[in-house]
Amino acid sequence: MPGDDLTGELDAFLAEHSGELIEFRRDLHAHPEIGYHEHRTTRRVALRLAAVGLRPMLLPKGTGLIVDVGGSSKGPGAAGPIVALRADLDALPLQDEKPVPYRSTVPNACHACGHDVHTTILLGTGLFLAAQAAAGSLPGRVRLIFQPAEEIPGGALDVLAAGGIAGVERIFALHCDPRLDVGKVGIRSGPITAACDKITVRVTGPGGHTARPHLTADLVYALGKIVTELPAALTRRVDPRSSLSLVWGRVCAGSAANAIPDDGVAEGTVRCLDDEAWQAAPDLLKALIESVASAYGVLAELTYERNVPPTVNEAASAAMLSTAAQRALGADSVASTPQSLGGEDFAWYLESIPGALARLGTRTPGSASLDIHQAAFDVDERAIGTGIRLLAETSFTALRDAGGSAAMDTMPRAAHA
Repeated sequence: MPGDDLTGELDAFLAEHSGELIEFRRDLHAHPEIGYHEHRTTRRVALRLAAVGLRPMLLPKGTGLIVDVGGSSKGPGAAGPIVALRADLDALPLQDEKPVPYRSTVPNACHACGHDVHTTILLGTGLFLAAQAAAGSLPGRVRLIFQPAEEIPGGALDVLAAGGIAGVERIFALHCDPRLDVGKVGIRSGPITAACDKITVRVTGPGGHTARPHLTADLVYALGKIVTELPAALTRRVDPRSSLSLVWGRVCAGSAANAIPDDGVAEGTVRCLDDEAWQAAPDLLKALIESVASAYGVLAELTYERNVPPTVNEAASAAMLSTAAQRALGADSVASTPQSLGGEDFAWYLESIPGALARLGTRTPGSASLDIHQAAFDVDERAIGTGIRLLAETSFTALRDAGGSAAMDTMPRAAHA
């Protein structure tokens, strides 16, 4: 089993490479790229991987890449199992507000969700695993997935369409969590993030004068009813354990105080922890919207955009992450993490193969860190080393488990008894 030898080799690797990796992360932070524009980021990652003899494969849309470590025809693990590790490359369309030397140099683009950290951790893990493979110590193959466009989303579906998880036994990923101290890892079996969809409700009517609302359809009033009554109605129509939530982010109608407009729009997000409730949400919302609109003589059109399903960690994979964390980081490193209504397109991978997402602590102990998706978000960079230790140890744990299962499957049936 992975143990003291792997720990010592990780210690030596990080002692040699921590400075380089921190500078790599800061460079990415200073040059953020939003979804499907991650050309510079992809190029930098590919060049560094190629420098250690790996052969990255660019994804069809031109950003993001996949590369396998180990399992060459000449080395051990040639016919062995494959485990995948995934990181996301893209930044958010926010203005960076941090007074730091590595502040974003790109207007309205900022790594405010920690994807620069995820990418650096996966790069560092890949470099370490490449050295292990060269030494004949990697018991299988690890596929590194540097995925574009998580925030849009859509990048995970592109990876799947390109055959990115073909032959993969399990997949793992990390996500920065500023609620946890650096050195801690949040792990949960079952749902860990929610489905997240976007809805747009467009309301139309004849318009008119505000002095005579009874002679027309009071569109703004009707739109207000839709905005206020829909979230309340959902609490009575859906099992509360599903945590189906509708929150509006934009409402717009009219341009003059004394004119009833002929159209208006409301946009928001629907989030849900339960797959069955998520599947039923579009039809339910459509019926509720039409019911409210008809009462006030307006027409309402719903546009429902599917984004991501709930992320549901497979129990065995979550247990592997927990075991690896305790080996690599210490017995007290693992914390239970609550379910989140945030969306994460890692969920699409888990629709096809088992795997798990873990929360990576990024808060300096004793500090008050900002939440993700805030323009001043930053991390304690010691989290990079923590993440590399965890992903490397998880790779060995999962490969050995898969290798053992494969060996059992090839034994005569009587030997299983």
